[in-house]
Amino acid sequence: MPIYAGIDIGTLTLRLLIARIEADGRLHELASERRIVRLGEGLQPSRRLQPAPMARALDTIRTWLPVIERAGASDVAAVATSAVRDAVNREEFLAAVKRVAGLEVEILSGEEEARRALLGIQAGLLPGPTRIDRFVALDIGGGSTEFIKVTPGQPPSMVSVDEGVVRLTEECLRTDPVGKDEVTAAQNRIRDHLDVVRGKLGSLDGYRLVGTAGTITTLAAMDQRMEVYEPLRIHNYVISLEAVRRIVGDLTPRTHTQRRELTGLEPGREDLILAGALILLESMERFGVADCLVSDYGLREGLLIDRWQKTDCRAVL
Repeated sequence: MPIYAGIDIGTLTLRLLIARIEADGRLHELASERRIVRLGEGLQPSRRLQPAPMARALDTIRTWLPVIERAGASDVAAVATSAVRDAVNREEFLAAVKRVAGLEVEILSGEEEARRALLGIQAGLLPGPTRIDRFVALDIGGGSTEFIKVTPGQPPSMVSVDEGVVRLTEECLRTDPVGKDEVTAAQNRIRDHLDVVRGKLGSLDGYRLVGTAGTITTLAAMDQRMEVYEPLRIHNYVISLEAVRRIVGDLTPRTHTQRRELTGLEPGREDLILAGALILLESMERFGVADCLVSDYGLREGLLIDRWQKTDCRAVL
């Protein structure tokens, strides 16, 4: 079976996944890594990627090249999302990746990001008669957030909004600890976006909420007080609305240093986790859902599945 490598260049995190894809489309993971590099740090208001974040991203990609080579990957796909998509100097960064790693990076639109994230999420759902087939997928990123409505017998409906944990933190939640007025401003921004989402997606009554990406998996780890991240305990975990409310209440009065004491919080997310938790909380309340099914599968898995579908004529999902 072919071995694929995928690099997801996000606004906050860079992710690597190397996997063998079976004839039926199942992923067999060979290696995976992720690093918080904050590529989108300082992007606003100039809309320019800054030299230090670009250097961190390039160093990360450079260190992954031997990992990819040792795994014997025959195909390497690299994509970039919100930060690079929005940057006026994106060509400078893309040329640097080409020079350092020999990789052509595809810039995904918000809609295409949502489509590939959905491929990954669907690959990770439990099989059998209990498989969820009517749901809203929520992908909270650093610079954008995607909502994907999945209804049996209909094409998915997708909405991408320009709001993510880096953007919301830098523009609303700037003090340490945050002030009540800052939290209120962040909530109002999120609610405005959710008005747009609800208007485009229509009624969501009877739909499960499935959440993916680092904010939601981190909240699942925090809810379980997980000292060491265990993907098998994260994937398909159900986090309740009350648990998200409790975590938001615990995070809000704390300084960044005090948040580092919370078990399960990934180092490097202490200043950003509140923004992501607020996006999840407001989404759950607006959609009227009591819990969120957590998926450790997402864009990076969907990236490989999409590549496999396009290069293997036998690919049928």
